[in-house]
Amino acid sequence: MYIKPEIATLGGGCFWCLEAAFNELLGVNSVTSGYSGGQLDNPDYRAICNGDTGHAEVVRVDSDPSVISYRDLLAVFFAIHDPTTLNRQGNDVGTQYRSVIFYHSDEQKALAQEMIAMLSREGIWDQPIVTEVLPAPVFYPAEEYHRDYFSRHSEQPYCRAVVAPKVAKLRAKFSSKLKQR
Repeated sequence: MYIKPEIATLGGGCFWCLEAAFNELLGVNSVTSGYSGGQLDNPDYRAICNGDTGHAEVVRVDSDPSVISYRDLLAVFFAIHDPTTLNRQGNDVGTQYRSVIFYHSDEQKALAQEMIAMLSREGIWDQPIVTEVLPAPVFYPAEEYHRDYFSRHSEQPYCRAVVAPKVAKLRAKFSSKLKQR
């Protein structure tokens, strides 16, 4: 029986971090780094780096909802980035690094809002969650050299200092949801 894949488009800082983490999850068919939410058609990395195109660095996650739910994808998303810092993640600063969920259906919108409300009530962070929940705009895949960046460049200093700890956090917190390595 065919089950339609679930598409999630999420931005939470550098797309290398999100891509590396989501690629480890059971039920995730593919993760594509890219850009969404801006006013420039066919942006490239150089154009969005200055932060004035309106695009966020995002990942588009294609998953099997019979294996991993959208709610689980959101739980991972909120666990591996800081949703309380406006337009930044660590030393990555600018609107392109904002925390954003681009929903593809009313159900995704409701689940995202529900998750934010629940996490806010739990008081996990000292500051309020600033994650935007917006309709999914056009998605532009990133240049080829950004794809599978962590797996190809894990020894690069940024990957060791920023990406690797997020992947380690995912592995520790969501060990039962990981693909076999």
